[in-house]
Amino acid sequence: MASALIVLFLGCWLVGQSGAWGGREYPKPTVWVSPSRVVAIGGSVTIRCEGLYLDMEFFLRKAGHLNVQVQPVPDGTVAEFPIPSVSREDGGSYTCDYRSITEPNRWSYLSDPVEIIVADSSLPRPSISLSSTGVTAPGADVTICCQGPRWDVRFFLHKAGDLNPQRHMDTAGAGAEFRIPTVGRQHGGSYSCSYRPRQEPFVSSQPSDTVQLVVGGGTDPTQPGAVPAPTRLGSAEPGGLESLAPPGLTSPIIAGVSVAATSLLLLLLLVAFVCFRKTRARKGAAPRPSR
Repeated sequence: MASALIVLFLGCWLVGQSGAWGGREYPKPTVWVSPSRVVAIGGSVTIRCEGLYLDMEFFLRKAGHLNVQVQPVPDGTVAEFPIPSVSREDGGSYTCDYRSITEPNRWSYLSDPVEIIVADSSLPRPSISLSSTGVTAPGADVTICCQGPRWDVRFFLHKAGDLNPQRHMDTAGAGAEFRIPTVGRQHGGSYSCSYRPRQEPFVSSQPSDTVQLVVGGGTDPTQPGAVPAPTRLGSAEPGGLESLAPPGLTSPIIAGVSVAATSLLLLLLLVAFVCFRKTRARKGAAPRPSR
């Protein structure tokens, strides 16, 4: 009987903390982590929760924990929850909500969750490799292999500049393969991988070294992963050497040389004609000898 009363009391307390005693009428707040949601052990991080109204009291909740942090913000719309020295226990999924200070029964909806990942430098870094090297043709199959030192881990693949959640893969061994069956220009970029122990899903290893996936066949620089087609300085003839002039400039150069040669020839003919007329004029002006 006593245990049933304790369970009932805890259930009522949790319901009260979640705002179910009052109405969920305010829009959900926005929550984010600064400077980054991946932080090393001992580093500092701040969770910020932003609402739309003044005179509110914000609540920060961590999944799986009963402790709730409270921050009254009477003169603003953003509450800050700093973690000055991050430990492994600080990793997890966080949400926040708020309620009116003057009307405690009026609550907001819960925010979307945000995760804090704790990077542990004591975990060995994984290795990464590509099944293909050099420039990959569009439509080809590519496999990115990640290899770690442990078996009970989950691997994550990261792409530089990609804000979307990382791809992850559970594996029974100490490695994982991420297959891209039909490579497009959008897949080009720099990749790395990391792993997390299954017993500590919010603790991560340091990322591996990076590998570069270069996808050829595109000249549009606005497309993600687009690589300009290589430019050659000439075309080799059978049995000969490559021309040093670009193919597109060959015809203008030949045309320019032809025009210059024709102009020079006309100039020479004009000079010769003038000299010939002057010579005849001198001969016609000379006195004839008397008989």
